Amino acid sequence: MVIRVFIASSSGSVLIKKTQQDVVGFLEANKIEFEEVDITMVEDQRIWMYKHIPKERLPAKGNPLPPQIFNDEQYCGDYEAFFDSKENNTVTSFLGLNPRPSVKDSES
Repeated sequence: MVIRVFIASSSGSVLIKKTQQDVVGFLEANKIEFEEVDITMVEDQRIWMYKHIPKERLPAKGNPLPPQIFNDEQYCGDYEAFFDSKENNTVTSFLGLNPRPSVKDSES
């Protein structure tokens, strides 16, 4: 399983840049392996991302904005869903990952 974070490296939006940095920084800090996919550099990847977001999760107007998060081809969610999972301490299940054993479990 590969976590894929679709980003836009050349976005003019400060908000988009901050949300992308938040997701990437969290994954790096928690040593969760992931791959960044820049939708501004590879048109095919942008089209793939748009096609694989479930219709019920698409915005009412316009295109979905980065960051968008996938586990392989399974859609996890956008930044808002990621943020909610972070606040609720459910990022592992949000990303579709197996829970890591806690330090307490390995010391027993």
